[in-house]
Amino acid sequence: MSLTHTLLLSAAWCVMAAAPALAAPGDIFAKPSPLFLHAPQFDKIQDGDYQPALEAGMAQQKAEIAAIADNPEAPSFNNTIVALERSGQLLNRVEAVFSGVTGANTNPALQAIETAVAPKLAAHNDAIYLNAKLFARVDSVYAKRDALKLDAESRQLLKVTYDAFVHAGAKLSEADRGKLRALNEQQSVLTNAFKQRLLAATKAGGLVIDDKAKLAGLSDSQIAALAEAAEARGLTGKWVIPLQNTTQQPLLTDLADRTVREALFNAGWTRTERGDANDTREIVTSLAKLRAEKARLLGYPSYAAYNVSNQMVGTPQVVDDFMRQLAPAAGARALREAADIQKVIDADGPHFDLKPWDWQRYAQQVKKARYDLSDDETKPYFEIDRVLNDGVLYAANQLYGLTFKPRPDLPVWHPDVKVFEVHDKDGSLLGLMYFDYWKRDNKGGGAWMSNFVGQSKLMGAKPVIFNVANFTKPAPGQPALISSDDAVTMFHEFGHALHGLFSNVTYPSLSGTRVARDVVEFPSQFNENWAFEPKILAHYAVHYKTGAPIPQALADKLKASSQFNKGYDMGELIAAAELDLQWHSLGPDAPKQDVDAFEAQALKAAGADYPNVPPRYRSSYYQHIFAGGYAAGYYAYLWTEMLADDAWDWFKANGGLTRANGQRFRDLVLSKGHTLDYGPMWRAFYGKDPDIGPMLKNRGLAGAD
Repeated sequence: MSLTHTLLLSAAWCVMAAAPALAAPGDIFAKPSPLFLHAPQFDKIQDGDYQPALEAGMAQQKAEIAAIADNPEAPSFNNTIVALERSGQLLNRVEAVFSGVTGANTNPALQAIETAVAPKLAAHNDAIYLNAKLFARVDSVYAKRDALKLDAESRQLLKVTYDAFVHAGAKLSEADRGKLRALNEQQSVLTNAFKQRLLAATKAGGLVIDDKAKLAGLSDSQIAALAEAAEARGLTGKWVIPLQNTTQQPLLTDLADRTVREALFNAGWTRTERGDANDTREIVTSLAKLRAEKARLLGYPSYAAYNVSNQMVGTPQVVDDFMRQLAPAAGARALREAADIQKVIDADGPHFDLKPWDWQRYAQQVKKARYDLSDDETKPYFEIDRVLNDGVLYAANQLYGLTFKPRPDLPVWHPDVKVFEVHDKDGSLLGLMYFDYWKRDNKGGGAWMSNFVGQSKLMGAKPVIFNVANFTKPAPGQPALISSDDAVTMFHEFGHALHGLFSNVTYPSLSGTRVARDVVEFPSQFNENWAFEPKILAHYAVHYKTGAPIPQALADKLKASSQFNKGYDMGELIAAAELDLQWHSLGPDAPKQDVDAFEAQALKAAGADYPNVPPRYRSSYYQHIFAGGYAAGYYAYLWTEMLADDAWDWFKANGGLTRANGQRFRDLVLSKGHTLDYGPMWRAFYGKDPDIGPMLKNRGLAGAD
């Protein structure tokens, strides 16, 4: 819900604001930024601005909500539903920037603010959705929806608003609403603590190497980057391998020393399970129990049942049926892949049994033998600026007619960040786009997209969007080369950005990526396909030294190897998704779990305890579900792979990379936000319900290798 009003200042604030030299902290957010498209004023915002602005935003919205709830006029669509859409503009403005910065460039001061405001924001949200007088007005408007003769988008907004209130507990008794408020506050505190502990544990868990010989297999530029990472930690003369927020670590592919590989794997595997201040296991078990209790209070048997009730799938049973079509095939393929890897290990020297820390390195050798292809051969063709400008953005031009103008004049939150002005096919202004790709110790793990400003005709707002990733930054003077997988990640996150940029809706609550979890990943998964589409690949895959385009033979190898290691890739995703579902299928009467024991039992019960294929995220560092909004929703990545593969098959059958196809996808999917229910929106584009067949084929799970 989008919530707005004029800024309500206390007398003290007014006194401070009256003296320009002594402006109150937070005043920079009092009005929309004067910069282009209201881009945040990162050159002027101070850490101390956030908390007073957040609290002022909550106070302002509280007054706005009271005005709506106490309105003596009869409830109407405009004075209740649209008024809610207009409320909270100050709070939205501050939260968008604060969450963006704390995710990508945090520090102890910002973390302290997060800790202080998390329970306040949870209580503020409950004060809206559990407000009995306010819900009575929403309910009244909803009850007469058929008589209102609303346009289609307004009718959808009314339905979405009503459903959101009910889902949040608006129909509970006053006593149960009090219980729900307490549960939500506890969850907000624990979620924030999980996020902060994980960030600290990931930084502290980096593997320290004191003998350069142990880094055999790495390139000079890789070793230089590790030395720089050590220097930044005050460890002169040593090397530090930073951790990524996944189970597998990128350098496991290159490190020749098996003991170092094992140490690196275990450093990541146990990062949040060391019995220290960064251990997250107690938080995990507490969150699982709190969520189960919340589900019971709201009338559901489990949190999974509660949380998927408003998703495209609707019920956990649909997810279970879907996963059962994937898990056995992925496991069987992973076993075949493991057998091939073991043969390479046995041929390479003294015998040892394959372990998870060996998989990536020896899988690359299988890939080299099978396809005559390795990352060392392909990386010189993936220089990050070329991938962005001549790949990601070029594909958007070819498919949708977009053009991009660099805006180095606009302030950013870190020197690594690049900004572009985005123009539509007719030259009109579409929005702003920020990119922040390099890993930092103060950046959350993974890759993501979000908005500083969301598109809305009601607010007269154009989208201001950012992409964040965690690629390994080269040492100074070294080429900025990334892997082909990293290139795919860039296309993926820009697929989310397109979903936000193309949004063409009236109401903020229906705008852009404000859709279900098992729909929001669809445009991003689909956009990955263009990374290796021949015309796009040939345009950006250019050797960083010679400028020579990628040889056709090498491009053919990339395409031929596209299904390589898919048993592992799908297996780690399925294991993670099943782990999420098992945690959130616990009933409210289940005792607190031993995290390690539960994890092993859950994977076994789901048939996802694949040998040497651990889940992509272990419970104790599973940020998506314990601090990222994907609780009982990680299956969405797999579900939307199905949607993306269906869409890709449609594109291939209808001419592929054409402006007409891009326009159709834009008109029927990317521009719609949540103005349609998901089934009708999907069928309007695809012509039928989702079909798992293309996914099984494209992901290498149908038939032989």
